[in-house]
Amino acid sequence: MENIKIAIFGGVSALGGFLAYMFGGWSTDLATLCIFMIVDFITGLVVAGVFKKSAKTANGALESKAGFKGLCKKALMLLWVLVAHRLDMALGLDFVRTAMIIGFILNELLSIVENTGLMGLPLPSVVTKAIEILKSKTDEK
Repeated sequence: MENIKIAIFGGVSALGGFLAYMFGGWSTDLATLCIFMIVDFITGLVVAGVFKKSAKTANGALESKAGFKGLCKKALMLLWVLVAHRLDMALGLDFVRTAMIIGFILNELLSIVENTGLMGLPLPSVVTKAIEILKSKTDEK
């Protein structure tokens, strides 16, 4: 039984290492994107499930098709990060991946802001300033 456990953990570790390599390494910006994706998905679930105010469904409530579409979009974002990293490697650049990640972070942040707004939660000025900084960094890249 212990050997099976070691084999499973070894396989998961190898897969994680391979994915991190393919995405250009596990960096702060990639971790931030993944965290924002999770937060966006959870806030979307809360908006639809608890507040019944989702703009993604006709009645504003939870719908598996809308949730699946959201997960597909997030998977596509990660694929674009992979493509951007490979472009960086092929062209000898070092900014396409970062610009892509910052753009997607901004997109996720705006979606989180929209979701929390639908819940009736006012946003502190620090968050709105952070969004402005992200926008300017995306424009610079």
